[in-house]
Amino acid sequence: MAETVLELQKIRKQFSDTVVLNGVDLAVKQGEVIVIIGPSGCGKSTLLRCINGLEPIQGGQILFYNERIDTCKDLSLVRQKIGMVFQSYELFPHKTVLENVILAPVKVQRRNKEKVKKEAIELLERMGLGQKINSYPKELSGGQKQRVAIARVLCMHPQVLLFDEVTAALDPEMVHEVLQVILDLAQSGRTMLIVTHEMQFARAIADRICFLENGHILEDTSPKEFFENPKTERAKQFLKTFTYERKQ
Repeated sequence: MAETVLELQKIRKQFSDTVVLNGVDLAVKQGEVIVIIGPSGCGKSTLLRCINGLEPIQGGQILFYNERIDTCKDLSLVRQKIGMVFQSYELFPHKTVLENVILAPVKVQRRNKEKVKKEAIELLERMGLGQKINSYPKELSGGQKQRVAIARVLCMHPQVLLFDEVTAALDPEMVHEVLQVILDLAQSGRTMLIVTHEMQFARAIADRICFLENGHILEDTSPKEFFENPKTERAKQFLKTFTYERKQ
């Protein structure tokens, strides 16, 4: 049986008087792909940011291989183990594609620059960006920038990958190329948590679907069960927003 990599226990997060996450429990096993879906403002992105240490929690605990990480004083150590890809790319505009990818492994992890460079080039080539290693972000399409952002995280050798609505800022034609990269990662056995509004993609890639509403996980089940037989009325209402019928 696969080992539990990441465990959230009774996570509580609030901004001023607004409670965003209220007692969230979630266990993630090695190689598992969990897709978190729900209406806007339900706490999906906040949940990923708490895991990555970008937001402090006000209750509960986050365990990584049974060691508590939400109280870790050196968050860079957490982020080396749990990599996060954002919808806004976060690339350095004054650095080339290759420089963006190798910066953290060399500066933060103190790894050999030439070895990192070799690995980065191989990663970029696998993502169809071999011809873009000396280009700057302004010379890339949105889909290309997002693939660079994914390569940059992978080059850090994280054990868990977090994807926060990585296609939200892309044109429809670019969405497919980014989702294909993530699908390939899932098929290679990566442990991933993905926030997305792409329902077809969620169904295709997920081992489990977690439906979040008002800071609670209302459903935690297989994609087939969730999309074909949701248990809660709220999930049924949510899924109806993705189907359209022509009125007679």
